[in-house]
Amino acid sequence: MARDSDTSPIRLGRLLKGSIFLLIILTVGTSGYMLIEKWSFLDALYMTVITITTVGYREVGTPSDAGRVFTIFLIFTGIGIMFYFLGSIAQAMVELHVRAIIERRKLGQKMRNIKNHYILCGFGRLGKIISRELKLNHIPLIVIDNQPEIVQTLEHENIPYIISDATNEEVLLEAGIERAKGLISVVGSDSDNVFITMSAKGLNPNLFILARAEEEHTEKKLLRAGANRVVMPYSIGAHKMAHSIIKPAVSDFLELTVHSGQIGLEMGEVEVSEKSNLNGLTLLDSGIRQEMDVIIVAVRKKEGEMKFNPSSKTRIEAGDTLIALGKSEDLTKLAKVLSP
Repeated sequence: MARDSDTSPIRLGRLLKGSIFLLIILTVGTSGYMLIEKWSFLDALYMTVITITTVGYREVGTPSDAGRVFTIFLIFTGIGIMFYFLGSIAQAMVELHVRAIIERRKLGQKMRNIKNHYILCGFGRLGKIISRELKLNHIPLIVIDNQPEIVQTLEHENIPYIISDATNEEVLLEAGIERAKGLISVVGSDSDNVFITMSAKGLNPNLFILARAEEEHTEKKLLRAGANRVVMPYSIGAHKMAHSIIKPAVSDFLELTVHSGQIGLEMGEVEVSEKSNLNGLTLLDSGIRQEMDVIIVAVRKKEGEMKFNPSSKTRIEAGDTLIALGKSEDLTKLAKVLSP
């Protein structure tokens, strides 16, 4: 994170300087004893270490007068360097600990202020992809997972997180579930997903809940527990693989438009506002196709009815959601017109 990079060079500089000083005094001490007392390298190094650390172990041998003078010099010089080196290590550890506390408090403050966000329970393979897509679309989220090893990834991506059990209601409250717009439960266990869904719906009945299921029979349980939508990744993957064989052209088209974006087209949805100038007009009169070069694939009426391939006489009404295909900039223009 940027704040760490401002202070870490100073902290590393102190440690590096202390290490260099320590290496120098060890070299000088070892070389001095070898020259003055004619001791072996190991004996000279041992004598240097016990001298600068003041541990008071048995001396290698009886030093000469020159050796005693050299030892006095080594004690005064070496102790100062050792204190500097150990102090640098202690200071670095304290700074890291204090910084972790400060960052955690800032993270807690950020979570207390966030609202209309999504709570993502589970940061496995699915969770990482979901968080990446939500972040790309500037949708605020908080991640809950019980695996401490994900902390570095979440901090690098600047995503608020709670390392705990998502089945705990207190953890959901800490994540601001009462202020949240939705919850996505993609933990590895179907039973945990059901329990999280029940707990979340009980804490916030208006919450939109998207849950993952591995077994077909779990889908009904999740819907009864309060999930608005249930996704079965294995089932979706199997159907996609089958369609790649049965309908390869359709599969390639969907892959290019919906997933890869290689041809520059995107699928988007925009809700019609009452303040929109197109409210009440038909698709033909709206000029969406001619002026914005956008294809309306479907219209979901405010009552919930989905009209695929709507005719030119289909009327656009406030509360409807238009599902469109077009370039990103054209979809942005459409959104500004429909939801000013």
